[in-house]
Formats: sequence, C-alpha cells, structure tokens
Amino acid sequence: MSPRLRFILAKLALAIATGVLLRFVLDLHPVWWLVWIVPALPLLIAIRFRPREARWMVALAVVLGTSCNFHYFRLVMPLPAVLLSIALQSWLWIFLIFASRRLIVRYQSWWTVLVYPVLCVAVDSLAAALLPDGNWGSLAYSQGDNLPILQIVPLFGVSGVLFLVTLVPSALAVAVAYGRSLGRGWLAYALTGILLAASLTYGYARLRQPVTGTRTAFGIVSIDNPIGPHASAAYASNILARYDSLVRTLAAQGAQIVVLPEKIAVLPPAKVPDWQQHFSTLARQNRVWLEVGIGIDDPRSPTNWAWLFTPQGELASTFEKHHMAPPERSQHYASGTSYNVVTVNGQTYGLAICKDMHFAAFGREYGLRHAAVVLVPAWDFAYLDGWLEARTTVFRGIENGYSIVRASREGLLTASDPYGRILAEVPSSELPGRSLLATVTVTGPLPTLYTRIGNLFGWICVAAAALFLALGRTLRHKSSPRASENRAKHA
Repeated sequence: MSPRLRFILAKLALAIATGVLLRFVLDLHPVWWLVWIVPALPLLIAIRFRPREARWMVALAVVLGTSCNFHYFRLVMPLPAVLLSIALQSWLWIFLIFASRRLIVRYQSWWTVLVYPVLCVAVDSLAAALLPDGNWGSLAYSQGDNLPILQIVPLFGVSGVLFLVTLVPSALAVAVAYGRSLGRGWLAYALTGILLAASLTYGYARLRQPVTGTRTAFGIVSIDNPIGPHASAAYASNILARYDSLVRTLAAQGAQIVVLPEKIAVLPPAKVPDWQQHFSTLARQNRVWLEVGIGIDDPRSPTNWAWLFTPQGELASTFEKHHMAPPERSQHYASGTSYNVVTVNGQTYGLAICKDMHFAAFGREYGLRHAAVVLVPAWDFAYLDGWLEARTTVFRGIENGYSIVRASREGLLTASDPYGRILAEVPSSELPGRSLLATVTVTGPLPTLYTRIGNLFGWICVAAAALFLALGRTLRHKSSPRASENRAKHA
C-alpha cells in the first residue's frame, strides 16, 4: 500500500470515527459529557487539514452524526422532509465549523476562540425565534441532567448553557492546533477556564440554597393507548375506566392535583359536553384539581385542549395549545393565543401543552405572570424522545423559577423544581397504565434575571456573529504577522 493511500485511509478513518462520536452527541438522549469534547474534533480537522481535504472529512463526519435520528424523524415526517432536515442540519454544522475556521486560521489570536460559540448561540437564537420547531435539539438541552451547569439558565437561558458548552470544545481545538503559538493564547485558555469554573462554583452554591414553601402532592397519570374519534364505545370505556381508577387511587394516597396526558381522547364535538361532565364528576368525587388533555376533531379545524377542573367539579380553565408538532401541522390544527393562570392553594398555576414548552418565549410568559407551577399534559413519540422532551420542558421552569408537573403518553411522567431537580420520574406504559405520586415543595415563583431580560444574551451573540462574519469576508488582507508565519510553517 502506497503512503498516499495509507494517508487517505487514515483521514477516512478519522472522519468516520468523528461521525460515530457525534452520534452520541446528537442522539435524543445524548451522553452529556461527550458534548463538551467531541465537537472539538470536526473543528480541529477543519483547522489542521487543507480546506479541500477538510471539507469532505467534516462533511462525512457531520452527515454520519446528524443521521443518528433518522428513524425518529421518519415517525413524524414524510421521507423527503426527513432527508431535507438531515441535509439542512448537516449544512448548518458545516457552515458553523468553516465560518469559525476562517477567522481562527486567519488571525490565530486569543479572541478567535469566541467565534465558534458566538456563531452557535446566534444560530440557536434565530432558530428559536423563527422556526416552527424552535431550537429543538439544541446542544444546550444535552445538559439536562448536569445540575450545576443548569444554574446559569436563570441568568442567560439556553444561550448561556450553549455558549459555555461550545466554548470548551472551541478552546480544545485551538489549543491542540496552535498551543502556545496562538497570539496571547493564555488569554483564550484562561478565559475558558475562568468561565467554566465560575459557572460551576455558582451552580453548586445555588443548589445548596434551602427550598422552602408549601409541600403539595401531585398525581400524574398516563395510559399510552389512544382513543381516536372513531373508537368503539367499549374500547373507549375500558381506557376511561382505568383513568378513573388511577385518579381515585392517587386521591386516596393524598394527591391534591392530578394531571393527565395530552389528547387522552380525540372527540367529535358532540361528545365534548359528556366528557366534560364525566371529568367534572371525577374531580368532585375525589376532591382533587384535575387537568385533562383532550383533542376535538372539529371538521373545520381540529383543536388541542387542556381542561382544568376544581375539587368542586367546576371547569376552572381551558387552555388551547399554541405550538403544534409536525403531525398536527399537517392536519391543520388551530393554534391558541392565551396564557391561562389559575390560583390553586394560594399559588399561581399556569397551563401548557407539550410542544409549547419547547419555546423559551412561551415559558417566559408564565414567568412574567408569576407562575409557581406549570402543569403540562404531553404526548411524545414512541418513547424515543421522552428524555429530551422532558428535559426541554424542565429548562422552562429553571429559566423562570417555577416547578413543572408533566404527564406524557409514550414518554416520561416527570415532576421538577425551579432548580431543575427531577423530584420524581417514571416511564409511561400501555394499559393498565402508569401513575406517579410526587411531592413538590411549591416555593412560589423564584425571580430570575432571564424572566426580566429574556434572551438578551442570545441577541447580543446574533449581533456579534454578524460582525464576525463581516470581518471574515472583508478584512482578508489584514491577517496578523503571527498567523502568516504559522501558515507558512504548516504549508
């Protein structure tokens, strides 16, 4: 085998290995600590190899990585949309890597370590504001179980976590590529270390704060079996009777508030009054607050609702889902616009449904309304995305200082506090279903900086990214002397 062929095969092996590792980063339940390391590899390849070689190596690695969720995408989208989504996600990774490379290689100065995280946060912020699925799958959500790091969320939201989690691999890539030869490199490495250390120190200190408030028992119920608009009476009755039984059991165990999942049934409009009466009676007989997710198969436009009943059986509030999942968008579901709050045991409770909590702007509205708890009926996809959807929802509670109680079909039943601690969690199941009794110390709303300023940090990064991109295209002739020397050495 010729040396040239061995070199090509070595590059191919490096690209494939990088792609395989990226799959653990981009998976629906990622390995959180790998997220701090693996993205350094494609960035390092882009820096150290000639552009022509680097492009195909990075492209191969990224396509291998982003295709890890092909099966999941296929569940929610037609095949052409799946292929387009993977292609766009791959292109975005390639763009971020090579836009960062342009400035890192050209200037080889300490400040270039900031380019990659700034561009990542900027793209993430634009996606959250403009796309129908928001910034679903953001690398920040990979840290859903990393509690110390999550404590910067009340300050800077998802953008703060994403900046930090992309700054570290950027610094690693630059350090391996240039080491001490980087212009004032000690500033880049010190800055990264100081920011990481400060975040961890603040996080551990915040988690040590005592949690005080009213201890409240929540019941969470889920049965994965669906009740469609054309379900037989016997089939629907069997599932409904099991929901009733689980609610009664939880009430007997002390539950004060019980949450059922999203769209436990999709009803023709004519059946809505009967089902409302049924759950009104169930709430009154068991003396519990009861939230129920129901779909209405209105021929003009389907709708997705949450009904909240008082212990007296009164319909206290109805909430219509704002943000639709891809299957609902294809079925032309109507979207709600209101933010519903109800006073329960002296505290303010908010209502949301599943995908609504993917959007930080939506979650912040309940922070502005001083919610202490948000109740979330949900329906995930075939158990595949349960962890990601649950942790994305928990982010909203951390950002705005409220607890989350989430009941999902084909996912997880989850209760969390305003610090992101998972207080109780179990997977859902088909008949006979699954229930969970969770005791939550309802602290009242914890004021957060994020609630006051929103994603200000993210929009600052959008402005900085625009400057970086402009700098990369218009000042090519002003490379630093050190960068010119280093390029000559590696030519």
